[in-house]
Amino acid sequence: MQKKTAKESLTVMTNIVLPNETNSLRNLFGGELLSRMDRCASISASRHSARRVVTASVNHVSFNEPIPEGGVVVMESKVSRAFSTSMEIYVDVWLDDPIHGKKIKTNEGIYTFVAVDEFNKPVPVPPIEPESDLEKSRYDAALRRKELSLILSGRMKPTESVELKKLFSGK
Repeated sequence: MQKKTAKESLTVMTNIVLPNETNSLRNLFGGELLSRMDRCASISASRHSARRVVTASVNHVSFNEPIPEGGVVVMESKVSRAFSTSMEIYVDVWLDDPIHGKKIKTNEGIYTFVAVDEFNKPVPVPPIEPESDLEKSRYDAALRRKELSLILSGRMKPTESVELKKLFSGK
């Protein structure tokens, strides 16, 4: 299978925060943001795999800054690493202030998607070739996250880990 680059899966979504999408503090509901991030990430996964995809897990989400009512939200997602049938997608969220020309990173999240066939059975996905320093860093970290997830779920023994051993042994 031919390798693809992360930029081939780049998805950018922009929306404004409306009053019915906010909490009592007039900031975007966390669940609303998660839903938007999931949609953005799913498009990246579909672009990479050229398949229908399903969300397998939400591995990490940080809520660093509130997004106020009326704020312009920009989400950027890319595949950070592809495994046999799954893909890790990194989503960066920005508050864009077009009036003052500022862009503030508010959130980020890491999602895992699986490519499926017409019978909803997992199918192979192309490998990814990271290009930028950030893409390479996220690519390397994805394997550590996957191994840790497999260990915590009991599907891998800690002694079978490759990357985590390196991390803790310094070798």
